[in-house]
Parts: sequence; C-alpha cells; structure tokens
Amino acid sequence: MLDRLKPQSPDALLALIKLYAADERADKIDLGVGVYRTNEGDTPVFAAIKAAEARLVAEQDSKSYLGPEGDLGFVHALMPYVFGDDPTMGGRIEGMQTPGGTGAVRLAVAVAKQAGVTAIHMGTPSWPNHAQILSDVVIDFKPFDHANDDGTANIDTVLQVIRAASEGEAVLLHGCCHNPTGIDYTDDQWDAIAAAFADSAALPILDIAYQGLGHGLDEDAYGIRKVLAAVPEALVAYSCDKNFGMYRDRVGALYVMARDADGLPAILSNLNALARASWSMPPDHGGAAVRVILNDADMTAQWLEELATMRARMRRVRDRLAEAGDVGSLDLRPLGHQNGLFSVLPLSKDQIQQLRDDHAIYMAGSGRINIAGLHQGNIDKFISALAEVTG
Repeated sequence: MLDRLKPQSPDALLALIKLYAADERADKIDLGVGVYRTNEGDTPVFAAIKAAEARLVAEQDSKSYLGPEGDLGFVHALMPYVFGDDPTMGGRIEGMQTPGGTGAVRLAVAVAKQAGVTAIHMGTPSWPNHAQILSDVVIDFKPFDHANDDGTANIDTVLQVIRAASEGEAVLLHGCCHNPTGIDYTDDQWDAIAAAFADSAALPILDIAYQGLGHGLDEDAYGIRKVLAAVPEALVAYSCDKNFGMYRDRVGALYVMARDADGLPAILSNLNALARASWSMPPDHGGAAVRVILNDADMTAQWLEELATMRARMRRVRDRLAEAGDVGSLDLRPLGHQNGLFSVLPLSKDQIQQLRDDHAIYMAGSGRINIAGLHQGNIDKFISALAEVTG
C-alpha cells in the first residue's frame, strides 16, 4: 500500500540550506534560515538558558511524564509577560505546553474546528506552515491581502474581513514581527482591530512567535492584550523558540480565554484529548529551562538583557537598509519601520537567482530575507548587489 504514495515536493528552505552549504565562496550570505544570528554569524545559546540548564542538571529529580498539559509552572510563569497585569483575565485564561509554536497553532486550529469553526481567514503572505496546518486539519482557508505595496499593513481589508466574518469563522492574526513581511499593525490599528472583533462573531486566533524582537515585550504584546480585553473568547498560540533561542527544543504554549471561568474545564478537556492524540506529552526540557529563568529574578534580568541585545542589533540592520533608500528599482525605506527577523523584497525569481549565482546571496524564492543574516561586514555588499540586479 505504501507504493501508492506520491513523492512530495521537497521543502524549498531545506534545499536552500544545502545549496548554501555547498557554496565555497568565502563571502556568501545566508538570508534564508529563520534563526537569529550574531555579527559573527552564530546562533548562540543564551547565557540565561545555560544557567537554567545547569540548575536543572543539579536539581531535577525525575524524568517522569508530565501529562498532556505539560509543565504548568512554565505555562503560568510566562503568562504575565504575554497578558500583562491581570494574566488570567479574572480566571478566564488557562494554557498548556505544546511542542513549539507550531504545535500551539495546530492545536488551536484543531480545537477551533471541534468547537464548530468551519473557516479561518488569514492575511497573506503568511508563515507557509499556517496554510499547511489548515489543509492538514481540513478546515477552509480564506486568504486576504495583509500587505500594501508601500510596505504597510492593509488595515482596511483586515477590518472588513473581521466585521464581515460570521458565526463559525475565525480570523488568524500575527501578534507581532509578522512572518514573512515584518509588517505589523500600529497601536491605533490594533485599537481598531479590537473594536472590530468586539462587534464580530469571529473567533480570534492570535499567533505570537517573536515577542520581544520588535520593540519590547510589553510593546509587542499590545495588540493581543487589546483584542482580549474586547472579546469574550480567543485562542493564543505562543512560541519561546525565538525569544529564548530554543529552536530545537520546541518550546511553546497554547492559551485559551473562555467567556467565564466555569467554561474553562470543558475547553481544557478537549485540548488535552487533542494533544494526547497528537503528541501525547510535550517535550519537557525547554519549558523547564524557561520556567527556571522566569522564577529567578537574576536569570530573568539576564534573559531580558540578551533579548534587548538581539532586538537592538536587528534594529541597527533595519536602520542601515532604510538609510540606503532607493537601491536600483527598490525602495528600502519601509524596512526601517518593519519589525522582527523578516522582510520581503519585491524581487523576481530571476533576480533572486542572479543574487545567488553572481553574488553568493541566498534567500527564499518569495523574496523573504532574514534580517539577522546581515551585519556590518556584509550589508554594504548586499545593498550593492541589490542595486546591480534591480538597476
């Protein structure tokens, strides 16, 4: 029976990684892989994580199962950073640990379907795995345009979609540092989004995978906090993989806000059943390390300092690109007011291929670039190459 399976297209980003690794040019630039990098091109382990792991080695007394909800100490320690001063919204919010933000999104979509959601509206372009998850869970995907040509958010469309959404529909929005465009909603736009949700039958599904990499932890959570204050129920998928640098440890959480505290047990029982059927129990180590950090004031301060260093470096790269202004046929100024690891350049397939062939610059075929792949030693080369291929 397995002979009936048809070959699937290889992941384009994985293929790009292999091409980059095989390139022997010393000045090659990798803008494809979506991880943070230092000026030296490294993706380091946070010192705060190293300290937390050392404590776990010394003090952890068991590797027994945690249950499908995972490490609730981790889940609860994270909540004030996500939801603010009233992290449970009067007892209406609870969560569970998931294998990364991907597991959180998949669980959110699955429980939404189980609750009666038949279609999910989502701005495009988006993280490619969003659409794959919706397809795999077999739920209708209704795309709308997220970005304007000038590098700003298409707020008129998102408000129209939310207002027009009917019972049995959800709207999925990125909380901050939009992947792949870097185009976020302003605070005023989030205010309008929250008001639109308040008057809509749509269920908000909010994916926040890069908190702290835009303008700061509180600043990057403004939108989800505003929406949650305006609606009776919502789902929030969260990832610690980026803001704690724990990519391979797959550290995430799904939070649900119910209409009232009495409604939470039934929702959580459904989440536990879905999680049990999907991955049984989430991996423990990464969540435990985050819990240790957030329960220790000195480690928390160390983590916040490391996160601020990451954020400041990416902001410097964006500022330098924006200062270049018009480069060939491109206007790089919008990159200065975008956020996070990614932006999308309006390049053709041929131009992307030319950058690879002639300049050893590797990026996704969509034109998405990882801002953290640029630094003082290669950014001028990158700008010059863009001028050549688009001039």
